[in-house]
Order: sequence, then structure tokens, then C-alpha cells
Amino acid sequence: MRIDAHHHLWDLTRRDQPWMDGPWADPVRRSYTLADLAPQLSAHGFDGTVLVQSSASYEETAELLAVAAGDGPVRGVVGWADLTDPGLADVLAALPLGPGGLVGIRHQVQDEPDPGWLTRPEVLRGLGVLADAGLVYDLLVTPRELPAARAAVRALPGLSFVLDHAGKPAVARGDWQPWADEITALARHPNLACKLSGLVTEADWSAWRPQQILPYARHLLDAFGPGRLLFGSDWPVCTLAADYEDVLALAESATGRLGPAERAAVFGETAGRVYGVAAP
Repeated sequence: MRIDAHHHLWDLTRRDQPWMDGPWADPVRRSYTLADLAPQLSAHGFDGTVLVQSSASYEETAELLAVAAGDGPVRGVVGWADLTDPGLADVLAALPLGPGGLVGIRHQVQDEPDPGWLTRPEVLRGLGVLADAGLVYDLLVTPRELPAARAAVRALPGLSFVLDHAGKPAVARGDWQPWADEITALARHPNLACKLSGLVTEADWSAWRPQQILPYARHLLDAFGPGRLLFGSDWPVCTLAADYEDVLALAESATGRLGPAERAAVFGETAGRVYGVAAP
């Protein structure tokens, strides 16, 4: 069972992607559909994927869920919801929850002006609603928000969290601290897993080398272990810096010291357990 735990699809004919805010995004400024993704999965030996939201939109979440409901490799969707909505429980109850449907929620916390947004009472209340619904919460944060993320993870031991893109360390600048210590501290909480994803786009897109990225990946492995580490390609966003095969090769190099069972965990079994999905 091999699952890539992080893919995006979007349709620019339906809505803009606000994060595409400059010419830097031109290489991915087109629509991506399951017809684009499925050959990538097959070519790289993956049985399934988890689709992840890319805009703060209920409409996009509904579209991703429609893709997941059809035949194909999508095992679940991490969508978007307003965590501060007092009616969040009713919103979630109207959606298809569980394998093949909504398995998690994510919000672009990195874009919030308040670095402590995750610890606001209304946000913590919303996270509690996710726990009650049996959903996972994906943390999209930078090092600035890692302390608040740690506080939220500690405050809600009954909610499963997944840290996306390793908390976005500034690989291009070679920054190590305070990111490394924050990762070590976060990993002490058993209700948090981490995606081995997104590191190439935190490096210099045109000049990165594996030796610049591998220390970050190996620190994740040391901190979380293979049982709480999930491979995610972050395709097609990763193509700003690297092809799918390059991202996969980098992850395989980072996990090269592991045994077969441990590698199987990183490349699928951990995702299957954390999100409650499984490939056939």
C-alpha cells in the first residue's frame, strides 16, 4: 500500500488561487485535474492519494469530494472549513466523512496576521469540533507559528494533527534554529504526525542540492520516526522547484537507512492509519 499523502487539484476556470500572487507562480498557473494526476501516481508506484485544499473555499472542498467519490486513486480529502463558525458541527455533518470522503481540514494559518491564531478560543473550539467528528487537522504553518501550533496540539490531545511541509523551514537561507528545536518539541506529542513534503519549494528553486535538504528531512525522521512520518510530493506545487521523480528520490534518500517495513510506513502505511484510508 503506497499512498502519496499530499496532492493538489484546482480549476482556474472556476476560481482563482489567491496564493498565486505573482509571476513566480506562472509555471503552475493552469488547471490541474485527476487526468493530470493519475498518470503521475501510476508512474511512481503509488496506489492512492490524499487531496488537500489550496483555497479557503467550501466550493473547492465540494469539488474535491466529488473527485474522491468517483472511481480512481483518491482515498480522502483534506478540505477547508471555517474553524471559527459556531455552526461548524452542522457544516461537517452535511459532508461525507471518512474514507473516500472528508478525512481532514486545513486552513492557511501561515497567512493569518496573528502568529497565535491557532490558540484563539474560537479556533480551539473549532478544533474540538473536528476531534468530535473524527477528522484530522493539517497544520499549514511556518516557523513563526510553530509555538502556537505546539500549544494547540498540547491543548487537544484527542485530535490528530498532521504538520504539513515540515513547518516550512527556510532551507534557502540555511536556517536551522529555532525550527529544529520546535520540531523536536512538537514531536513529543503523540497526536501529531508530520509530512515529509514541501522541502524543495523552501529551498532555492533553481539551485537546490540534495545535501542542502537532507539534514532537514533526516531531522524529521529522527524526531517523529517512520510511524509518524508521511511522504507527500506536494505535486503540482513541487514542480516549481523539482519534478515528481526528484522529490520522490530525495525522500527515498532521506529514508535509505530504514528497513523495508519502516520505509513502507513512510510511503503509505502511516498515511493510511492517520487519515483512516487504505489503498486496495
